[in-house]
Amino acid sequence: MKPETEKLLQKSFRSIGAAERLLKEGDVDFAASRAYYALFYVAEALLNERDLQFKKHGGVHGAFAEHFIKTKQMDTKFHSWLVDAFDERIQGDYEVESQVDSAIVKTTIQQAQEFLQAAQQYLTP
Repeated sequence: MKPETEKLLQKSFRSIGAAERLLKEGDVDFAASRAYYALFYVAEALLNERDLQFKKHGGVHGAFAEHFIKTKQMDTKFHSWLVDAFDERIQGDYEVESQVDSAIVKTTIQQAQEFLQAAQQYLTP
């Protein structure tokens, strides 16, 4: 595994922990952001192993779908979770009065954990 890939996976792990702490403290919108980034870092890590880097979130989303979902190397749910979490992050980050649901954020955190585990298994020979 490339060093940068390992760093991205570690960043995902740390982001999951931050999301859990923020949610526990009642900062639901900030927890949604951290939960999304946990998923995002995993997608970036997988793409990094193929020497693919992108400057925009949409580039990561699209490339992940192209290289891992369409080729059936990863379950389609991971792409759906990534896109759904992005929408929650946008709402939490940019709406003045966020309506992000704590139950959805809790689910997103669990999804991030599952995605991280799946990526680690995929990347471990």
